This record gives sequence, structure tokens and C-alpha cells, in this order.
Amino acid sequence: MYETAKKKSLPIGTDIFSDIHSGNLYYVDKTGLIKELFDSYHKVTLFTRPRRFGKSLNMSMLEHFFKIGCDKTLFDGLEISKETEICEKHMGQYPVISITLKDAEGFDFEGAERSMWSIISFEAEKHSYLANSDKLDADDIQDYKSLRNCTGKLENSLFTLSKLLYKHHSKRVVFLIDEYDVPLDKSYHQGYYDQMLKLVRQMLGSALKTNGALEFAVLTGCLRISKESIFTGLNNLAVYSVVNDEFSKWFGFTEDEVTKMFEYYGCEKYLPITKEWYDGYRFGQTKMYCPWDVIRWCNHVEKESNKTPQNFWANTSGNDMIIKLANKADAETREEIEQLIAGKTIRKKLELELTYPEIDSDVGKPDHLWSVLFSAGYLTQLGVNDEGEYELTIPNKEIRNLFKDQIRGWMNRKIYEDNDGLKEVTTAFVGGDAVVIQDYLNKMMGESISIYDGGTLETRENFYHGLLIGVLQANKSWSVLSNREAGNGRLDIAVKPVARLSYADYGIIIEVKYAEKPELLEQSAHKALTQINEKKYDNFFGWKRPAVIRHYGIAFCGKECWVAAE
Repeated sequence: MYETAKKKSLPIGTDIFSDIHSGNLYYVDKTGLIKELFDSYHKVTLFTRPRRFGKSLNMSMLEHFFKIGCDKTLFDGLEISKETEICEKHMGQYPVISITLKDAEGFDFEGAERSMWSIISFEAEKHSYLANSDKLDADDIQDYKSLRNCTGKLENSLFTLSKLLYKHHSKRVVFLIDEYDVPLDKSYHQGYYDQMLKLVRQMLGSALKTNGALEFAVLTGCLRISKESIFTGLNNLAVYSVVNDEFSKWFGFTEDEVTKMFEYYGCEKYLPITKEWYDGYRFGQTKMYCPWDVIRWCNHVEKESNKTPQNFWANTSGNDMIIKLANKADAETREEIEQLIAGKTIRKKLELELTYPEIDSDVGKPDHLWSVLFSAGYLTQLGVNDEGEYELTIPNKEIRNLFKDQIRGWMNRKIYEDNDGLKEVTTAFVGGDAVVIQDYLNKMMGESISIYDGGTLETRENFYHGLLIGVLQANKSWSVLSNREAGNGRLDIAVKPVARLSYADYGIIIEVKYAEKPELLEQSAHKALTQINEKKYDNFFGWKRPAVIRHYGIAFCGKECWVAAE
């Protein structure tokens, strides 16, 4: 066991390699990536991994290793320091162009161009010595100033900077381009995809293809954008995605790395729940954890009294992919989603090279959507058969809950869109028409995506509870209250008209039950109704008791329900 006083801090939100050293932060050593880059040498290497798997920190690590004048002590004691030949020959030996395109966006193409120029200008500024270089002529100096001033040809900017660096140092340039696909993603959703595609293709093409100043390049991104759309003519590109064995252990945490971290912080008893919530990814044949989740969870269990696992990945943007899938889902796709959420697997052929228009518009080929969910980390693979079909599954409990939460939101939006059905069912709640309510709920659940099974009795009832809240809150003239103390207990749902919107004098009380079997639905619904009376839930309304209070016991099982009214 380690002494508390000697513990390093966890690198929460840190993706700058030198900050690990200066801040005395815990580092999971991924410097072996450098050796494998040389062992499997390619002029241009693209790594695609889901977000939050350490891509940016690895790119920063590469920059600090290769750039001229680097602080070599940053790598003391790390895995790469054992490779003396590589360190002597390559450490601190290259001019480096290192950019991230994660902020290259705008509401229109002109705005995106400005943000792209800012990125290039900032990178040029890191090499300010070029403005006074005696190795550059007047035209070169002017080209450099154009880069600093965001003028000239943006499509040639990376090539121009590499040419100037090569001329000054007499050494070829290492390119590091992080999040290369973000500008395309942003532009597609903002409506200027074709313009951005042309710009990125030209920028990368001029920098990475037939560029005599290029030593080698490493790119990262979440998705492999079709070579024909962006890497046309780039024959020296090697792509390593989540299906490849090579480089599989450098992005994400292995089980051994997670175990060592939790032992270091004295949190090893939480390893089983860590595995349940944050493990489950498979890159090639290597099982991996999500670093973003593991670091935050380890910090949480070390410092917080509440040791309940959190959904850290859900709040890092990009979760609309699940909703896109739900919106395109036909009956077969809905059934497959149900299987996944239930912990089962599905088999699919995957398209690992796509364009954004294919992802979004190809309704006839839902496999494209499975491919995106797989590449983005919502699904992982357990193997591939002779027909090229991957066995897909949801990796862990965190992502399974994310599916449930996002699909619940999708279902609630569907509820709000069904204006005619809502008017009918809210009228039925006021009038005591259990048959209409029951028919509406059964129809809605029958047409939606089932995420009702699994979990404890409490979590099942909580889901249906939330589903009803979504239906009832669609009526803006109602105040919908949940889990309130009333009488001799705690009622599930109470509804009353909002005073300023309605003069009606009525109230509604609903008790929700989960039935283990469909044949127990009616019995469970009447049991819920009895509970309302026995617990005196009507007392919730106090001395302002409405003239009419409707009671409903509603029992659910799978996609079925039974409504009992009084």
C-alpha cells in the first residue's frame, strides 16, 4: 500500500504531456506507441478511436518527444527511455507541426474558415524565429507573415509552414493532426459540408502527399472518413481503427493499468464495479477501459463518500447519434436495439469508411448507423465470422444506461409530437376513462423501442414512472408532481391544473407498479389502486381538496400495461 502523502494527483482534464510532469500527475505510460510507430513505419498513419480514449494526450506526448529542443527529462523512467537507439536518433530531432482541429467550426463556412485560420496562425506563432531566419529569403519571410496574419491561401497553409520549417532547419517535418474529422462533422450539421470537405482535402493533400518537407505524419479522429472523399490520391496512408490488433493497447487503459491505478490510490475493492461500468471495449483482440471514465471514477471513489458509479461519458457531447438511430429505426432495428439493451449481441457487416451524407441520409442501409455507433464507442465487437459480420454488443453498464436515457428522451419527444393522441389521453385522465389511457400507452410502447426489461424492480418501476411523467407533462396546463409525501406514505404521481391556466377543479393521483408477468398486470394495477386509498394519498391536496380526484393504478410489464381507475 502506498502512503497518502506520496500520492500523485490524477490528471483530470489534462491532455498536455508536459503538465503531467510539472504537476506531478499520475501517468499511464503510453510512450511505447513511439517504438511501434517506428516498427510499423508508414509515411502517414491515421488512428481512429472513440472520443475520450486518450488521443489528444498521446499526440501531445509525440510532440514533446520529437520536437527540436524538447525537454528529454520528461521521458525519464518511461517505457520509451529503454529504447536507447530510438531516443538517440529521434528524440528532439524534428521540427513539428502539431494542431488540433477540434475547434475548427462556425455557423457558416466563413466562420469556420476564420477558426481554421486561427489554428494555423497559432501554430505558426510557435515558430516565431522564422520571421528573422537567415535561411529564408524575403518571399519566404512574407509567406510566414501571411500565416501569422491569416492571409494568403488557407488550403496551402500547412504545406507552406512545413516548407519554411524544412528550409530553416534542413530537417523534414513531423505532422501531428488531432481530431481531423471534427470540421467535417460540424460543417455537415451547419450546412456547409461540401465547402469544408474541399478545404480539408486540399489542406491535407498538399501537406501529406508529394510534400518533400514531410518526414512522417500521425492523424487521429473518431471516424474514418471515406478515402475517396478526403484522402484522394494519398496512397501512403495507413489506417488503424478499433478492429486492428496493431497499436491496440495505446489508446485506452488495459486491465493491468486500471488495476495498478486503483491499487496506487487504495481503491482496489472498487475494481469489480469499475469493470462492470467502464470496461468492455475491445480494440482488435485487446480489452480496454475508457480512460476518461476510469480517471474520474477513481478520483470519485478516493475522495467522495458517495461511491455510486457515475455516467461520465454521457456529458462529453455527441450523444445525438443514438437518437439518429432511433429516428431511423424500422421494426427490425428497434428489435435489435432491444436485444442490445437486454445484454444480447447482434451480427452486422460494418462500413468502416463512410461520408457524413451516407451516415445521415442512407435510410435504406441502417448498417451505416451501426457502423457509426461502433466507431464512436457506443458498441464494441466480440469477433468477426467468415462472412465478415461483427458480433456487436453494448460495452458496459454506463453505455447501456446512456442508451436508456437517450431513448427515453427520444420517446418523450415522440409523445410531444403526437398532439391528437395527447389531447385524447389527457381528456381520458380527467374523465376517468381507463380504456382510452390503456390503449394509448400500449400503442405508444408497441411502436417505440423497448428498454423496459432488466435491472431491479425499483429501476423498472422508475422507468415506467418516468415514461408517465413525460406523457403527463406534455399537457402544459397541468402541474405534474412526483414522489411526494402524502397521507401515510409517498405517492408516485399527482396532477393538478395550473391555476393561472385553468379554472378546473380536479386532481389526479397515479400509483405505478411493475408486474413480473403479463398475466399479473390486472392484479398489480388494482393493488396500486388499493394502495392509494389505504395510504390516504388524497390528503396530498390538503384543505384545498379538489371537487373531483381521479385515482389510477397502472401496472407495466414489457410493452404492455393495465390501467385500473376509480
